[in-house]
Amino acid sequence: MSDTDGKKTLGLGAASRPGQVKQSFSHGRTKNVVVETKGKKRVLNKPSAGAAKGPGGNNSAGGDPSRRPAGISDAEMDRRMKALQAAKIREVEEAANREAEEKAREEERERRRAEAEAKEREDREREEALKAKAEEDERKKREAELRDKKKEEIRKGAPKKDDAVQDQAAVEAAASRAETKGVVASGPRKTDRERDARTERDARATKGKTDGGNRRTGKLSLNDALGGGEGRQRSMAAMKRKQERQRQKAMGGSTRAEKQVRDVRLPETIVVSELANRMAERGADVVKSLMNMGMMVTGNQTIDADTAELVIEEFGHKVVRVSDADVEQVIDTVDDKPEELITRPPIITIMGHVDHGKTSLLDAIRHANVVSGEAGGITQHIGAYQVTTDSGAVLTFLDTPGHAAFTSMRARGANVTDIVVLVVAADDSVMPQTIEAINHAKAAKVPMIVAINKCDKHGAEPQKVRTQLLQHEVVVEAMSGDVQDVEVSAKTGKGLDNLLEAIALQAELLELKANPTRAAQGAVIEAKLDVGRGPVATVLIQNGTLHRGDIFVVGEQWGKVRALINDQGARVEEAGPSVPVEVLGLNGTPAAGDVLNVVETEAQAREIADYREQAAKDKRAAAGAATTLEQLMAKAKADESVTELPVLVKADVQGSVEAIVQALEKVGNDEVRVRILHSGVGAITESDIGLAEASGAPVIGFNVRANASARTTANQKGVEIRYYSIIYDLVDDIKAAASGLLSAEIREHFIGYASIKEVFKVTGVGKVAGCLVTEGVARRSAGVRLLRDDVVIHEGTLKTLKRFKDEVKEVPSGQECGMAFENYDDIRPGDVIEIFEREEIERSL
Repeated sequence: MSDTDGKKTLGLGAASRPGQVKQSFSHGRTKNVVVETKGKKRVLNKPSAGAAKGPGGNNSAGGDPSRRPAGISDAEMDRRMKALQAAKIREVEEAANREAEEKAREEERERRRAEAEAKEREDREREEALKAKAEEDERKKREAELRDKKKEEIRKGAPKKDDAVQDQAAVEAAASRAETKGVVASGPRKTDRERDARTERDARATKGKTDGGNRRTGKLSLNDALGGGEGRQRSMAAMKRKQERQRQKAMGGSTRAEKQVRDVRLPETIVVSELANRMAERGADVVKSLMNMGMMVTGNQTIDADTAELVIEEFGHKVVRVSDADVEQVIDTVDDKPEELITRPPIITIMGHVDHGKTSLLDAIRHANVVSGEAGGITQHIGAYQVTTDSGAVLTFLDTPGHAAFTSMRARGANVTDIVVLVVAADDSVMPQTIEAINHAKAAKVPMIVAINKCDKHGAEPQKVRTQLLQHEVVVEAMSGDVQDVEVSAKTGKGLDNLLEAIALQAELLELKANPTRAAQGAVIEAKLDVGRGPVATVLIQNGTLHRGDIFVVGEQWGKVRALINDQGARVEEAGPSVPVEVLGLNGTPAAGDVLNVVETEAQAREIADYREQAAKDKRAAAGAATTLEQLMAKAKADESVTELPVLVKADVQGSVEAIVQALEKVGNDEVRVRILHSGVGAITESDIGLAEASGAPVIGFNVRANASARTTANQKGVEIRYYSIIYDLVDDIKAAASGLLSAEIREHFIGYASIKEVFKVTGVGKVAGCLVTEGVARRSAGVRLLRDDVVIHEGTLKTLKRFKDEVKEVPSGQECGMAFENYDDIRPGDVIEIFEREEIERSL
């Protein structure tokens, strides 16, 4: 700047005045600028405010006592004025906050209004676009119809029209299309013939291009896929569908087939791809529908039934809800008509205590000798026989074991029977298994006949048996009850006719009937794995007739009847109601007690068996799983102190396996128990030896043997194989082996006391106690305790025991000796030494 050009110097005055300023720029350029300087703005206080300030700077109200309220000091007045000013400031701030909040609310309302308007505008544009698309589709359809009509006329040889004549419909369509696009149609348009000719020329040109350089090579390269080339062309099926549509179009038919509504069977869960297959829809469409519902799934994922039902209804199909258990509905459970029922033979189960003569009684009735073939003379399998009496009546008998281990067999026999014959020995009276048989009969709600056996023996007391049965609420007819009782002797044949007559009378009262024309239904009495014949099941037919060739399902197994063998060992073609037969043709060994049902097809049998197997597997998994982590840790902690004896069990029939497993599970206590690694039916195989070797367990064979390869492997690996034919011996041996795992019981015997009279310190030995044996005897090999004031302060062994200078084995009562403790020197005169011996006693279960 420069102020030497004769103008007045700028400065600040009392009032505003104008001035000029000269600005200098580069290259010698200058510019004069007029500047007006204004005085400082002064704000005059109001009269009240101007008078408020006094010389002391205090408010007038505070300084003028005449305007101040009475009794108010200057400090109090200042405090009140400050509070008033703070209130005014706070009021201003609150007003500013309210204004800011109102402004924010207004902005939010504007934003929402703008969003609503934008959404409404988008919806309107979408509707307009859809409407325009619909009009365009309608126009194209109308043009296609006119074009087809024109071609049809040309094909029929109609006279050609003048090229100058315009198609009115085409003109109208072009005008509407021009209006839609915002342009005005002017001038004549090309006719359909010219348009078709041009289309054909374009098609030929396109075909020449595609055929020239991009023929299908059979491979889809990455460049073709990313570059948008014709990597994958139309398939043959697509070409056939296109030709079919063109054929239907030429014939005037509908170009689009009507949608077929299907009944979709919907289980509890279903895979997305399977759902698409059942609806006959594209998997991508089903996945897209689920994504629209907010579920990000793929074709291999599983969805629940409710979600699948929404998808099925969206595609226009009908839902048929089914359950996994519905596969068993194919089993025929219809009620039989009264005119189809005929009388069937009764099923009689013989029950009682072991060695009371059940099998001998049945042998006497059958005129056979089954007892001689039983191991140890006791029945260990459940047997089924059919007997024809002298009067011509047919009876079916079930012989159950009486041993305590076969509780489940007796329960099965009571559940499938019509009449229970309770055999009680007249010389042995009521025993534990007799009581159990009574309870089974009462639980099954079947009538009972008491057969008092062995009446020919010396010392038999039938009346004692009747009296003891009263304790279990069994009142026989001889004591004015409703239970028949017969005195019999299996050895002499006494009373057998009376027993058969009582059975026939009871069966007549029951009026047993069955329908032999329906599909067979029965119960598995026993099952085994036979060498050469495979799985074999003894089945008692309860209703219907089982034919050779029937397809059936039994428990978790299924099969086709390959052969039927009766109780005499002869092959039969069919088995009617109340007939026991052996069935061959199963795919696996069923469990005893399973129900056999005949189905129509093999697929149904396989489906039912798979469902039952999965359900049983889920049940076992749920039973074996720990509910919480705390329970799992508690079980592991409890098992730390338990010693286990692992065993592997193989038997000839399923019932024996079940009985052996139940008997072995009862062996043990809190310290030791038997763990069944594996149990099965059939011969001992090499895989069984491998499992036993890995777990260090013996292999138990009950009426089965190991094959040659299994025996060789067992000898090489040192696996012990034990064979049994009587369940008594098996249980006793396992109990003895488990008893060997028990820790021995230690007992102490006090043999003497010695009092310390003096303590000597010997070089090389330490402190030696001079003792007097006051009671019993002191032995060198015994254990000792040091008592001080009748309190045990040390327990150990003696390092030395001397009599004078000689080392001795023992010192009798009343003599003096010298004792030194092993690794302990804190001995004093007056202490008492207690001498004892320990004895280990073996424990047994």
